[in-house]
Amino acid sequence: MMRPCLHTVAVAVALAATACATMTVSSHVEPGLETAQYRTFDWGPADSLPVGDARLDRDPFFNDQMHGAIERGLALQGFTLAEPGGSPDLLIHYHANISQRIDVGAADQEFEFCAGEGCDPLVTVYEAGTLVIDIVDARTNRVIWRGWAQDGIQDELADPQRMEALIEQAVARMLARFPGRR
Repeated sequence: MMRPCLHTVAVAVALAATACATMTVSSHVEPGLETAQYRTFDWGPADSLPVGDARLDRDPFFNDQMHGAIERGLALQGFTLAEPGGSPDLLIHYHANISQRIDVGAADQEFEFCAGEGCDPLVTVYEAGTLVIDIVDARTNRVIWRGWAQDGIQDELADPQRMEALIEQAVARMLARFPGRR
């Protein structure tokens, strides 16, 4: 009788743990990149592909937050938004995706709910959001830098404040890895 109750508590804790999962951030830069030659940026032409998730593709709040966070982040790096009709040095693209992930036993191991023989691992299914930012040399049309961030998302899609905070954190952490004009 106690086993189902303990399992329910473990599932609740595991779900809470995935919502607080540590964001993974990484990037790739073109070897030998010198950013001194770049001063301005603009948004690249819209891709023929959607952003990556139907819940985000037509969400003006999400798109406004992404644009604002990236523009602020690049301004902190010393870049300016090109004048309308101007020729920017860099073009910016971003993509977002939400996918289902499976975690086997991580919460059990981390919080020591289950140890020893006869203890089945807890399987947790959650959604992970991935953001990718591409910075393209406008003259050569080559991606010179790509940053990506991934984190478990729980209620961010339904809570604009949480979505905004997650976007700000992800973009700031990604662009901190970009060799800007500082």
